[in-house]
Amino acid sequence: MTNRSLFDNTSTAFTLKSDSELDRAYFLFKMISSEPLVRIGTIATNFALKAHLPVEKLIRATVFDHFCGGVNEEDCLPVIDKLYTEGVSSVLDYSVEGKAEENQFDNALEKILKIIQFCDDREAMPIVVFKPSGFGRFLLYQKKTQGIELSQEETEEWNRIVGRFDAVCKKAKEKDVEVLIDGEESWMQDAADDLVEEMMRRYNKEVTVVYNTLQLYRWDRFDYLKDLHKRAKSDGFKIGMKIVRGAYMEKERDRALEKGYDSPICENKKATDDNFNTTLNYILKNLKDISVFIGTHNEASCYLAMELMEEHSVEKQDNNVWFGQLYGMSDHISFNLAAQGYNVAKYIPFGPVKDVMPYLIRRAEENTSVAGQTTRELALLKTERERRKH
Repeated sequence: MTNRSLFDNTSTAFTLKSDSELDRAYFLFKMISSEPLVRIGTIATNFALKAHLPVEKLIRATVFDHFCGGVNEEDCLPVIDKLYTEGVSSVLDYSVEGKAEENQFDNALEKILKIIQFCDDREAMPIVVFKPSGFGRFLLYQKKTQGIELSQEETEEWNRIVGRFDAVCKKAKEKDVEVLIDGEESWMQDAADDLVEEMMRRYNKEVTVVYNTLQLYRWDRFDYLKDLHKRAKSDGFKIGMKIVRGAYMEKERDRALEKGYDSPICENKKATDDNFNTTLNYILKNLKDISVFIGTHNEASCYLAMELMEEHSVEKQDNNVWFGQLYGMSDHISFNLAAQGYNVAKYIPFGPVKDVMPYLIRRAEENTSVAGQTTRELALLKTERERRKH
């Protein structure tokens, strides 16, 4: 039986945090728990950065260092090495968003290839990640998804996107590194799905290298997985899936309302949880065909995964099952799972401070809107501070 109080162990959860880091984390989550503060902070930060006020040091010493590994790969090494002493691997996540020029896409490609090279001699870094829109224009994916015919020029542009995906997946296979490809908005996702499936067909023959992402707040994604599974079995390739609940809910609902189509989002939180759990169970029953990266901060889902692994006789160290959380969050899940011998990886965002700010702001807003998440973090930090005093 799974120990249902595993994630209450704060001594293991915060073993790597010094007293001052513990205090900083407490202060940050206290700030994030207040919606007005997050709003004011966001506006002030954006203004300060745009006006080139000297705030980078302050941002770096507080929110940046808590949620990010550094400004470049080398800068992240101390964090990566430290996490690995407790059995937690790292996924370096170059978190620069919203670029739209060809040279920026080429730069992103170079960055990911460099990270794969960087992973090569490091046991602590078995996985890399990128977003489809990091390698090509969002609007082009959208056109492909909507079945709009591309012009000659756009076709060439699309072929360059395919080339970037292929370069990453090919190098990852050579270096024995796994590639997670993030999910994005539903109105561009079909094109990304088709492209990732093409990569799976090429590179997931013997082992799983390429992973797509299922955002399971979408009610149609479990069916998508089952259809893909049929194709994979008949065509002889393996599936890699990162499963998450999802990150664009408000945006998805607003657009569906504005454009007058049915929302792709589950009707409520329970339906999303059920969809996540059903999908998780399906994958763990079919591990010979499907590998999974369980990206969640939800304790109930992690307990369920552990129970299902036991039920389906899946070894804790089976490389087809990984748990993942974001750096700076849910340490009580990551470190306690790793201490039990499960495969665990932290997503470690990095990049120049000003470029990573949109990512950090989204994190703060998400934490504010997920009722219970911040409260739980605060309670655990408080418990650990008390424990250390005695």
